[in-house]
Amino acid sequence: MTVKVAIVYHSGFGHTAVLARSAAQGVRDGGAEPLLLEIEGLTQDFSPFLDEVTAADAVLFGAPTYMGDVSAPFKAFADASAKVWFTGGWADKLAGGFTNSHSYSGDKVHALTTLAILAAQHGMNWVSLGLPPPSVTAAERGPETVNRVGAFLGVAGQSDNVSPELSPPSGDQETARLLGVRIAKAAIRWKRGAQFEAADREAALADA
Repeated sequence: MTVKVAIVYHSGFGHTAVLARSAAQGVRDGGAEPLLLEIEGLTQDFSPFLDEVTAADAVLFGAPTYMGDVSAPFKAFADASAKVWFTGGWADKLAGGFTNSHSYSGDKVHALTTLAILAAQHGMNWVSLGLPPPSVTAAERGPETVNRVGAFLGVAGQSDNVSPELSPPSGDQETARLLGVRIAKAAIRWKRGAQFEAADREAALADA
């Protein structure tokens, strides 16, 4: 059984792309196949991306947090998905999300909420981060700490204004990887359950 997880994201300066690649590694570690789909601009043709998400078993949405919300190119993708909404093409899929900004807060929860609402409008089922906040003091939270900002809705990465090779730090990358593992395993269970349900229906029809 092949399970595919699409990772649709925009990255303005390369930092969010680091989280996307970490999430993709997590999807592989979780036993599924990742598909990285990087949004490049406002005016690109989103139709291939929409088709890939429709064909996938689950999706991770990712965008940097700019001015308290997702970036404009990601919003353009979200708006383009309206034509899928009309057909219910993404209904009952699993979805999760990640964001990144320079600030530790930066209202990243607003961006994550935007991603979750996008999923909800499509009738998708949101997969939260599923990680506890660090059990150490704020002063002890180093760059290697997993979920160091204590998010729950999705990955809330923090990057300094340096090369993506240097930031986001290892803890944020591992947090994104763990979200990838989580949604991959959930998608495998979800698809296996759907297959059992279909088999039960066929058996019931055969016995009728």
